Amino acid sequence: MSSLLLGGLVFVFLSAATSIGMIVRGRLPDHHLSSESKDVIRLATAVVGTLSALALGLLIASAKSTYDNAEVEMRTAAARVLLLDRVMAQYGPETEDARRLLRHLIERRLSRGWTAATTDEASGKALGEYQDIEAVQGDLRSLSPKDAVQHSLQTRAIEVSGMVAETHWLLVESGSEGLPWALLAVLICWLSLLFATFGLQAPPNPTVLSILFVCALSVAGAVFLISDMANPNIGLVRVSDAPLQSAMERLGKP
Repeated sequence: MSSLLLGGLVFVFLSAATSIGMIVRGRLPDHHLSSESKDVIRLATAVVGTLSALALGLLIASAKSTYDNAEVEMRTAAARVLLLDRVMAQYGPETEDARRLLRHLIERRLSRGWTAATTDEASGKALGEYQDIEAVQGDLRSLSPKDAVQHSLQTRAIEVSGMVAETHWLLVESGSEGLPWALLAVLICWLSLLFATFGLQAPPNPTVLSILFVCALSVAGAVFLISDMANPNIGLVRVSDAPLQSAMERLGKP
């Protein structure tokens, strides 16, 4: 489910809960909404409000951590690609094919996106990305070092290429991660209950309706941001590919 759709559904649920509360308010006897009754309702909903705030805080912290980790992984991947290219350049002209393959890999990643859904897809005659990096590793293993320096550079290049491949598989394995949907569903139920009690106690005038509308929109916006940040490689709030763009400018240089 997309983050925008999720945020929209949350807004609809909260608005519907508020409307139901107002409808019920108009049909209840007056003594059901006495000051004593409202005090009990406020005390009960305070507990649910506290739980909702805690759950929302946990989701925000989890989404922010996921987003920050993805940013670090992007910078690390770009640094490893640059390091691999420079090690191969130091080895000599024998690595030109491998360097060209590496550049092609990064170009495809930038054109197809930094997502597990597209990274292994074959496109025409193009191989999946993991096959590209394996081709680079194959070229490196086939080198015949002439001295100890080249042997050391070959070993280092193979090691760094393994790190690049590891980054790819980490992306694939974490691609299905996201929000804990059970916690999110419970949170939406709690929030709906809160807004229903708001409608139950609120007089139906334009000022109150406007405030409840803005509050529902704000909560839906928070859920949208949490969902979008929990999937940092897609959506509106995504990790920038600027480190890879910068790496592209340096790849292949002597």
